[in-house]
Amino acid sequence: MTDTAENRVFGKKREPHVLILARGESVRHMTIRPWMAALAGCTIGLFSLGYLGATSYLILRDDLIGATMARQTRMQNDYEDRIAALRAQVDRVTSRQLLDQQVVEKKVEKLLEQQAALTSRHGRMSELLERAENSGIAAEAPAASSSLSNAMAPEKRADLSGGLSAIEKLMTSKKQAPEKAAATDRRAAYMPEAGETASDRADRVFSKVTLSLKDIERQQISRIARLTSDAEDKASAMQEIIRQAGLKIEENGTEDVGGPYAAPLGGETDPFNLSLTSLDNALNRLDVVKETATALPFGNPAPGRAITSRFGNRMDPFLGRPALHTGIDFRAETGADVKSTGAGRVTVAENSGGYGNMVEIDHGQGVSTRFGHLSAILVRAGDRVEAGDVIGRAGSTGRSTGPHVHYEVRRNDTPVDPMRFLIAGAELKTYLK
Repeated sequence: MTDTAENRVFGKKREPHVLILARGESVRHMTIRPWMAALAGCTIGLFSLGYLGATSYLILRDDLIGATMARQTRMQNDYEDRIAALRAQVDRVTSRQLLDQQVVEKKVEKLLEQQAALTSRHGRMSELLERAENSGIAAEAPAASSSLSNAMAPEKRADLSGGLSAIEKLMTSKKQAPEKAAATDRRAAYMPEAGETASDRADRVFSKVTLSLKDIERQQISRIARLTSDAEDKASAMQEIIRQAGLKIEENGTEDVGGPYAAPLGGETDPFNLSLTSLDNALNRLDVVKETATALPFGNPAPGRAITSRFGNRMDPFLGRPALHTGIDFRAETGADVKSTGAGRVTVAENSGGYGNMVEIDHGQGVSTRFGHLSAILVRAGDRVEAGDVIGRAGSTGRSTGPHVHYEVRRNDTPVDPMRFLIAGAELKTYLK
């Protein structure tokens, strides 16, 4: 009753499908349920979809493979372009580094050339400074020149790993200063700044070094200029004193010169070399003036002795009438030292009439001196004497009334007043120390 009710559709009975399988005498039947039909339909549908998919793949496989290969080719091309760009960038960086290296090394070479020039200048300048000091001229030495020389000495050339490291070694090899703060400031001056390249840092360091070298050169030129001015002033003052005594300085090479013009040597036009040449010329002039002042009779034959009779007309002690006294008499006891008043060569050393024992010395430029009434002669004709050498002993030989030193100065064998030379000698004494 229940089955009949369940199989009714709209009041009619629905018969199930039966599948009958016969094989020989064996007969089987199987009732086909709705779910079986659904399952069979799904299986057939899935198989059909698989078949259709496989067929589509086989048909479209070439297009898919082509698209995949094209995509891979595009990716490969993109990677190759990227690699090429990176390689080009690396080449640019390498080229820039090599260029920076070359620039820095060239600057190091230039800096070393400047250091070599400073060393060469130091040798010549030291010689001139020593001459100036021996001439009684001195100037305050510039600071920092020795420190720069010490800084430059440890490193002779830039290493191949980088010119900047070499120049930084040059700059950081300075001796530690006594004050730590000052040393820290100097090191900080060469520390790299944010965002600057190696080349920029090298430019900054070299700029500081170049400015330092130029400052030292300016100080040296200023010092040399002061020395030159002092030497010129001293020579001019001595020359004026000698001129007032009626003599002149014979400066070799100042007259009768000439020749075809030729361009000066490159190094000789450098301001520093020109200043050294000026100082050398000034010292040479000073040496000539000093040699002249030493050679000419500007000394005193009897230092500390009083003058008893001056040059000029006086009453002759023997005749009692006016006569020319051709020299100066100094009070001196018998045996007192009589000194040469300048450098020269002895021309007479013998007894000479009214002079008694006399010594005559030729000083050049037509100037000669005579020392009369000597008790003893200590030189011979032809001897070379220097200013201050003892040439005899005071006495009273010849036409004399008592022991004294008779001293004459003659120019072209004409007697002149020795007081002019004694006064000039006193003024020159301060310059000849």
